[in-house]
Amino acid sequence: MSLFDSLVKGAAEQLLGGTDTKNNNLLGAAAKLISSPEVGGLDGLAKLFAQKGQGDAMNSWIGTGKNLPISPEAILGVLGQGRIQELAGKLGMSNLDIEKGLASALPQLVDKLTPDGKLPAGNSANDLLGQLAKRFLGS
Repeated sequence: MSLFDSLVKGAAEQLLGGTDTKNNNLLGAAAKLISSPEVGGLDGLAKLFAQKGQGDAMNSWIGTGKNLPISPEAILGVLGQGRIQELAGKLGMSNLDIEKGLASALPQLVDKLTPDGKLPAGNSANDLLGQLAKRFLGS
């Protein structure tokens, strides 16, 4: 089974606690956000987290040890109100639901995309993120 198939098989259940449409859409939106040119993939996300004082949390998700938790407020601080509102509008969810969902999903998503404890070389992670977004959002 490929890494992509492994991710998709249990992604919604493992990352968000269910397989309903809302969770699938949030997972797809998180993947699309990370792979967007504005964020710049996992490398860009790691830089953004470091710039906003959350580098230790991001590094724990990338590494092979325990994943540090992150609060919904910290997610808002890193991603900014504009990105949160955009996701909320696209998914028909509240800003707080987006923040909570990303606080739950991002640590596990990044962890699953970095099984060797380091950021993948090249665009392999971005390709997987794009495929996840397409699978769950159809775009």
